[in-house]
Amino acid sequence: MTRTRVLAALVMAPVAILGILFLPTEWMVLLAALMFLAGLWEWLELAEIDDALARTVLLVANLAMMVAIVWGSRGPSGFSLVLLQVATLVGVVWWLLALFWLGRPRFASDHDTHARVFKLAAGSLAVVPAWCALAWIHAEEPNGHYWLLAALGVVWAADTGAYFTGRKLGRHKLAPNISPNKTVEGMAGGVIAGVAAGTLLGLLAGATPDQLPWVALVAMAAALASVVGDLFESLLKRHAGVKDSGNLIPGHGGILDRIDGVLAALPVFALGKAVVGF
Repeated sequence: MTRTRVLAALVMAPVAILGILFLPTEWMVLLAALMFLAGLWEWLELAEIDDALARTVLLVANLAMMVAIVWGSRGPSGFSLVLLQVATLVGVVWWLLALFWLGRPRFASDHDTHARVFKLAAGSLAVVPAWCALAWIHAEEPNGHYWLLAALGVVWAADTGAYFTGRKLGRHKLAPNISPNKTVEGMAGGVIAGVAAGTLLGLLAGATPDQLPWVALVAMAAALASVVGDLFESLLKRHAGVKDSGNLIPGHGGILDRIDGVLAALPVFALGKAVVGF
């Protein structure tokens, strides 16, 4: 499984990096929308929306929300970003609230209508703001595409670092009631790897030496947020009684299994970048 996981990553990573660096923002956000909506489809399945027509209607509603935000954010010379920024802030607030949900893992664990409503709302609050944060980062001049690579590099490095550190050194369970395989040591290794990757890619994006401590701080916050996103998806899977959100990607599971950390990290990175000013 480890070999399959690594081989799949070696195929996916270059494609993602080329898209981030060379596609114009309009095409980047379009492809990202397709990816995020595919992840939302799996989220809806975990929320036990069994009817395909109902899932399609909900997916279209979220797509309409994305289109409305982008349309409203476009000025005469491109993205004016205001609505993207507001949506990103909403995403950060949502993931802070998600920490309380993780602290009560049995909340909405039953299979009634009320549980589904909470999980449907959570899906929109996770996917739409993350997509808006991606658009905000990538659209910024002159090096937005490099900053988006830095943001995603934090998540990729954190995920990889946590996986291998946890396998080698993991002793203390991080959240045994949610994801028994995750360890404190794995999380620490992932955060360190995420900070290192974010700082190095920040240099590539044009950060000055005096900005690097702030870049590292934002990278750390984004790496920690990615852990929250990963744990929240694990909670959904535990409620649904499944191991993966899908089986599309060999060794990785479904689309949502690959973007769960991204959904939480992107709003945090985008907002942190704006607050500290790099």
